[in-house]
Amino acid sequence: MNIIVTGASRGIGYELAKLFAADPKNKVVAISRNRLKLEHLKRECRGGAVFPAVVDFSNKDFKRDITLQVLSHISTVDILINNAAVLVNKPFEDMVAAEVENMFRVNVTSQFEFLQALLPYMGKGQVPTHIVNISSMGGLQGSMKFPGLSAYSASKAALATLTECLAEEFKDKNISVNCLMLGAVQTEMFEEAFPGERTEMTPLLMAAYIRDFALTGANFFNGKIIPVSKSTP
Repeated sequence: MNIIVTGASRGIGYELAKLFAADPKNKVVAISRNRLKLEHLKRECRGGAVFPAVVDFSNKDFKRDITLQVLSHISTVDILINNAAVLVNKPFEDMVAAEVENMFRVNVTSQFEFLQALLPYMGKGQVPTHIVNISSMGGLQGSMKFPGLSAYSASKAALATLTECLAEEFKDKNISVNCLMLGAVQTEMFEEAFPGERTEMTPLLMAAYIRDFALTGANFFNGKIIPVSKSTP
């Protein structure tokens, strides 16, 4: 299968790319803006077909990088994991416009443009292309909210609604779109946002769940917003 994983330089994305690459039938395009970490990922995967692609979703010209790098390795897309995100933990009154705009740029707007660029290469196989958008429990209506995450949670809520809309638009294109709303995972991003906090969920455990869902979830779900957390919203 041809698989794209964004945000692959660390945390869940890193582990997810390794899991997909363990299957010799897969080609995995691992996307991040950090070239060194992508090269380390490729070395860790040893014989796995991992193709690093340096793409910065905060750059408004990133579509050019997709054409030059991503589509030079694969001609169709079977699975896309939209995992790239940025998070700033800061009180609402202290947030500045540039921080809010960058979070929405990376977490939402770039997803529009990324999918527009890839759409001609999706839905070409015997089974539907499966797009899995990685959101957060913070973006789920009715879930517990945390101070300092207003812009981040709002951007993740937007990604969830985008999922429902795209599933409707793509239903006749052999493309399924689902959204996983993740609870806390002990990633670098979590540790940067919440210094000293601990959670029992590891990046590898969550990556294994996402891999399995990406491979089989399109058989059961389309346009679904699925909480992935032990806690009650």
